[in-house]
Amino acid sequence: MESLSPAIGVVVPARVPHFSSLRTLTPLLPIWRPKSNRVRRRIRAHAENTRPPSSAASAAAAAIDYSDPSWKSKFQEEFESRYDIPHLTDVIHDAVPIPSTFCLRMRSPTEDFADGYPSDEKWHGYISNNDRVLLKVIKYSSPTSAGAECIDSDCTWVEQWVHRAGPREKIYFKPEEVKAAIVTCGGLCPGLNDVIRQIVITLEIYGVKKIVGIPFGYRGFADKDLREMPLSRNVVQNAHLSGGSLLGVSRGGPSVSDIVDSMEERGVNMLFVLGGNGTHAGANAIHNECRKRRLRVAVVGVPKTIDNDILLMDKTFGFDTAVEEAQRAINSAYIEAHSAYRGIGIVKLMGRSSGFIAMHASLASGQIDICLIPEVPFNLRGPHGVLSHLKYLLGKKGSAVVCIAEGAGQDFLLETNAQDASGNIVLGDIGVYLQQEIKRYFNEMGTPADVKYIDPTYMIRAVRANASDGILCAVLGQNAVHGAFAGYSGITVGICNTHYVYLPIPEVISYPRVVDPNSRMWHRCLTSTGQPDFV
Repeated sequence: MESLSPAIGVVVPARVPHFSSLRTLTPLLPIWRPKSNRVRRRIRAHAENTRPPSSAASAAAAAIDYSDPSWKSKFQEEFESRYDIPHLTDVIHDAVPIPSTFCLRMRSPTEDFADGYPSDEKWHGYISNNDRVLLKVIKYSSPTSAGAECIDSDCTWVEQWVHRAGPREKIYFKPEEVKAAIVTCGGLCPGLNDVIRQIVITLEIYGVKKIVGIPFGYRGFADKDLREMPLSRNVVQNAHLSGGSLLGVSRGGPSVSDIVDSMEERGVNMLFVLGGNGTHAGANAIHNECRKRRLRVAVVGVPKTIDNDILLMDKTFGFDTAVEEAQRAINSAYIEAHSAYRGIGIVKLMGRSSGFIAMHASLASGQIDICLIPEVPFNLRGPHGVLSHLKYLLGKKGSAVVCIAEGAGQDFLLETNAQDASGNIVLGDIGVYLQQEIKRYFNEMGTPADVKYIDPTYMIRAVRANASDGILCAVLGQNAVHGAFAGYSGITVGICNTHYVYLPIPEVISYPRVVDPNSRMWHRCLTSTGQPDFV
């Protein structure tokens, strides 16, 4: 993908880009300005060891000629071309729009359209195709400002607009000709059933009567033993009251060609895909194959990742619930630690490459003394290591609580090179390793510590979405349907600066979103824990 930047305005030469392949999901650190040369050397070495062979961000920075007086307008033009979302008319030039069947006034849902399609011109609830949402709202004055994301060394302000989500006045599918399919891939995440429910309800309001669920992810397209599940409002009415996915989930699946063959056989012309980076990569490949075959099919993604590691979005569904549920585990670890003589509680939370859950859960609980995330390297031993700080904490207050993301400290563990069905590297259990190292350290000192380890991962993934996530899921599901009927394909829906937007899939799966160690939120977490630099 040719672009000036794989992300928005992160091409300051002094800043290391957050970049990784979709398969390894290994993050890089953005610029962080530590106080000592020792810390600088440690972070520089970490960045060099994890840097991919080629960096699109570096190439993009080199491609911009800042001496060109018109570079700013060229940057904006190139940005607009990348974020111009695909439409059916790009390949089906004779596609003719019809008045929208989505109107919340003067008609009942799922009415028959034998006498033509109703159009209520007095209802002004539609979104113009030219509506845009501003992607960046902070004008940084300097690249050294906390959390700064700048295009050039002067932090020049460049407006970057993306498409606003919502129902359009004209649609490109006749409801009676639509067969919509929903698929949930990857692992479980709170809110899956909420999104499924809202997609089904919104489809029925448009007048769609053929709605099915594909069981167990992409696998359901090829496995003859798995039958598609008919869906309706009656079926999904109470689905959101429980966790998991009523369609089931799995990783991996058949080839893209086989999936599109199956869609043609089934007559599916709207596909809604709920999943993370890998799943969206598959959805984009399906979209491209449909375009190659010139099929009148809309493929729309809904980003599902409990880790909150999708680019450009304020948050993804399931994240708020995960942070809330993590409080239970943290509180248990706190009670165990403070009820024991020289007690230490360890909680391992989700976060393969991004430490958002660990950071937010630590900040929310107020009970964490040490928060360790993949984006910030740390030493265990040595005068500035984690173990030395634990010794200080036990001496000062008699107990301590540690929160660690699953992807943190993987350099301490042996690499297995094993991969799961999604192509993700199988991580070692850093929680068990940390527990053993802490016990060994204090035993060597002759002052044993009582260490309790809690891993609530699967308990958190399986719970029902909380109220905040429930609202987010509802709006994402509704807007996914609006986008499909508007004729857009190869897009995903998300929330950006509190507004809902459509984004081209390639732009949100370029690499995982990670915590910026120079961000204000990470600084707030450090203020809460009081932890030092462990390097």
